Amino acid sequence: MAKKPNILFLGIDSLRRDRTSLYGYSKLTTPYMDKFFSKNSVVFNNMFSPSIPTTPGYASMLSGMDCFTTGVVALRHEGGYGDLVTLPMILRDNGYNTTCVNYGGFPGFDNYLNYEVTWGSYADGRSPKAESLNKTALPELERLAKEDKPFFLFLRHMDPHSPYLPPAPFERMFYSGNEYDPDNHSLDPVYAFEPFRDYFYSWFPPACTSQEYICAQYDGAIAYMDACIQQLFNKLDELGIADDTVVVLTSDHGETLYDHDCYFDHHSIYDNVLAVPFAIKASCLPEATQRFDQITQEKDIVPTLLSVLGIESDVKFDGRSMFDVIAGKAPEENEFYITEATWMRKHGWRTPEWKLMVALEPDFHYKPPVELYNLKSDPTEYHNLADELPDVVKKLKAKMEAHIAKREAETGRTDPMYTNLNWAGHGKPFESSDEAYHTLHIGSPDEAKKIQEIADKKKKEMEGK
Repeated sequence: MAKKPNILFLGIDSLRRDRTSLYGYSKLTTPYMDKFFSKNSVVFNNMFSPSIPTTPGYASMLSGMDCFTTGVVALRHEGGYGDLVTLPMILRDNGYNTTCVNYGGFPGFDNYLNYEVTWGSYADGRSPKAESLNKTALPELERLAKEDKPFFLFLRHMDPHSPYLPPAPFERMFYSGNEYDPDNHSLDPVYAFEPFRDYFYSWFPPACTSQEYICAQYDGAIAYMDACIQQLFNKLDELGIADDTVVVLTSDHGETLYDHDCYFDHHSIYDNVLAVPFAIKASCLPEATQRFDQITQEKDIVPTLLSVLGIESDVKFDGRSMFDVIAGKAPEENEFYITEATWMRKHGWRTPEWKLMVALEPDFHYKPPVELYNLKSDPTEYHNLADELPDVVKKLKAKMEAHIAKREAETGRTDPMYTNLNWAGHGKPFESSDEAYHTLHIGSPDEAKKIQEIADKKKKEMEGK
């Protein structure tokens, strides 16, 4: 009996789809992945991670289930995973060795390996996250390749996750301006946002004034990671297993960068956070890479991958194989429920034309409780139409509530967005935006003060020139 294909799964954290050249970004951020997925691959152009942030994203990615089945909606998830059947469990039952690198705690893997994630800061210097991952992943890849069993190697790259501190020369690959220009005030509102300000001070260059520079660090981090991922692709060739290995690329969520006042993070349910890449390369696929526009979600990854592997499962997934959708054997799900419980607790409904966002409690950005956007005429979601089009709001709310009721009945579980009231780790929902603003905080005030003193000194030096 022929050995089943191996799986190398790139489950990248915080990779925003529209910042990859694989998806048409004007800056060449992913040249190696562009080339790698240029043949024997399928690329899905409209992949979404509907439940933000990391914890629900990976739960759905690795189970084929939605948030009602996983019970996971919050970054600070409580209550474990219950009897959730996961992809590594299914693969183990089909004779696979399974290893997870840098996502401990998710059930089902045989081996969990961590690597030294040097997050980096202004004081500590640049952060070679992907090289650190490779120091763990490459030897494990060699070990797994020697086994008689096929393997599933899951890698969680962290480079696009803040702080964005790619090593040289990537830090200036996409920026040639003056990040200390005193006439540039684009970072003024960022420094004024008290919940995150101390964190930003810890890794922004002191006295940096340019949001373009910070965004370029994100792009540089992706390019740096891409170059390191090429080492993994090379290793598949060196080991002689490239044709016997299915490679999957996706992400748990995107990134806000400078958009919507949600600075350099991944909270909110705007499309910049929902939209992620999804590509599969396998020798059994047609040589000419195919791109598909059908909407797909994280819950579709497991059934789609299993169909490539030719593995049948008794699990009734919430997702569907996208090959069945493309072939007309399963309906396309082009409207879907969206949630966020990171720094805000919101849910909503997305259609190809409309985006509804409803706050379940006041948020620390002082945003309106209901937001409505026309994704056709306003794809960047800056013109809130909720007050202008109450009938559309009502219609979309009805669809959302009907979906919630249906899934609650099917799972026997109340929507976890209603039950996880400790999503922020403070024991109760916020009663006002002021309360949220003055409660939620990341970063060290003492460290920020030291960096700010350096920034003040640098400003004085520049003023004296």
